Amino acid sequence: MASFDLELVSPEKLLLSRPVEMVIIPAAEGEMGVLPGQAPMIVALKGGVIRVQENGQVTERLFVMGGFAEITPARVTVLADEATPVAQLSRAAAATRVQEAEAAYAATTAETVPEEREAIMARLLAAREMAGAAEAA
Repeated sequence: MASFDLELVSPEKLLLSRPVEMVIIPAAEGEMGVLPGQAPMIVALKGGVIRVQENGQVTERLFVMGGFAEITPARVTVLADEATPVAQLSRAAAATRVQEAEAAYAATTAETVPEEREAIMARLLAAREMAGAAEAA
C-alpha cells in the first residue's frame, strides 16, 4: 500500500518521523483521515488522539492538546502544543487538569474577553478528552 511521511513535533522534541499508510487526526472540525495524495491544507487541531495506521492496523496512538497539521500529498507534519503516547497518560494527572480547567472556566466573568473565554473552554475540552483517553488506555 502507498505511504506518506508523518512527522509529529512537540515543543520538546520530534516524537515521530516515518512513512505511514494513514493517520487520523483530531481536526478542529472533527476527526480527519489522511491518506497519501491528500490535497494540501493546514488544519487546526483540537485536543484528541492521533491514530497512526500501518498494514491496516492502528500501530500508534498519541494524545495532543491541540496544534496544527500541515498536509501535502507526500507528507503530514503535526505541530502539537503538547503530545503524549496514550499508554503514558495518567488518569490522576488528567483528572487534575480537568479540575484546573473547570476552575479557570468558572472564574471567567462578563469582563473576560471572548477570545480568552474560548481559549479557556478549548483547554477544558482538551483536558476532558485527555481524561477519556487515559480511561480507555
